[in-house]
Amino acid sequence: MRAVLRRPDFRLLFAGLFASIVGESILLIALAIWVKDLTGSDGLAGAAIFAIVAPTIAAPLIGWVVDRFPRRPFFAAVNIAAAATLIPLLFVDHRDDLPLIYTVAVLYGLSAIAVNATLTALLQEIVPAALLADANGVLQTVRQGVRLGGPLAGALLFTAIGGWALALVASSGFLLAAAAVTAMPAPPPPPAARAAPMWQEAKVGVRHLIGEPALRRVVLGVGSAMLILGLCESLTFAYVDQGLGRGPAFVGVLLSVQGIGGLLGGLASPQLVSRLGEIGAAAVGLLLFAPAILAMAAPSLSVGLVAVIVCGAGIPLMLVGVTTLVQRRTPAPMLGRVSAACDALLSAPNALSIGLGALLVSFVDYRLLFATVAVVVFAAGCYLWRGRGFSAPPPAALPDLPDLPDLPELPKQRRRQVVAKTF
Repeated sequence: MRAVLRRPDFRLLFAGLFASIVGESILLIALAIWVKDLTGSDGLAGAAIFAIVAPTIAAPLIGWVVDRFPRRPFFAAVNIAAAATLIPLLFVDHRDDLPLIYTVAVLYGLSAIAVNATLTALLQEIVPAALLADANGVLQTVRQGVRLGGPLAGALLFTAIGGWALALVASSGFLLAAAAVTAMPAPPPPPAARAAPMWQEAKVGVRHLIGEPALRRVVLGVGSAMLILGLCESLTFAYVDQGLGRGPAFVGVLLSVQGIGGLLGGLASPQLVSRLGEIGAAAVGLLLFAPAILAMAAPSLSVGLVAVIVCGAGIPLMLVGVTTLVQRRTPAPMLGRVSAACDALLSAPNALSIGLGALLVSFVDYRLLFATVAVVVFAAGCYLWRGRGFSAPPPAALPDLPDLPDLPELPKQRRRQVVAKTF
């Protein structure tokens, strides 16, 4: 990771992203806590998270827009737009304002798709291919490490001051990210894209993901897991409420503890990618989820704390594996569309399961749902692990060897000396 941090352009981008990551970590779970506080409903709290991920259905079109603009100014523009979407939260005061929270969540979800797709393409533009796993690992380490204090700080800030303070802090982070990217030197303009109908270009990303064997394996494996993992968004509120007997703000404590595992997983992700390949690293991430989620079926705080740490370690391994694979297997001109399409194919199942979880949590025991999630995620992890050969790491390059003399013509003792000096 040190090699990528020595690059001035990446350091500038990293500084801006750090500010936006802090704001994001404070805001996201706080929206669900805000809804839970206003309504007392676990299902409506989970629906707030569903509102953020539901816009992924529009991801292919957003990816088409991303690929039509230079990466750096567009990244600054979408961060400014993300900050603007949070302004209506300043006017939320009571339960009747619930539709306003959901509207902000949808708008923020749209801006997040554009931010993530542009960031993926921007990293490919400024970082050599050999350092992409390191760059993604650094960002995931920070993203997960911020969880050590971000969600808890958001919960405390919400309890002490109110939701409007969360909106201001998060908006400031996005504006700082925009300022940092604006300060980066602009690269030469890319060649003009070939004109084609909008919908035809938007489908390019999906076709590439399905046509490339390694990417297809990741989409099927991780997408299957996401189809069930979204249940955990609402289940976590039920676990805290019914299992641990705590208030909704305690979810922020669990997410902060989860950051410990995320920090460890982020630091280990570049090494795992280099040893196991991108698919192998993503498989390990999913396989860590299964036992941890199963353990949360037991209403024990000590067991739950260990479980969320293990889950936290799996998140960056999965994300770094998927993101690096997309960057390495996709030509630069279409990376925005492919990245957005990947978000859509992985997040759309997640959005469906979040919505389903918001309904099921009121009728089905959360412990039974946790056990079901664990079984499906384990099967998806095994499917990825069996396909890790699709993205096997390249063999280590051998050093150039000097020309050897004709060894058979030398005495045996002399041959041994020549070989010893050579190797």
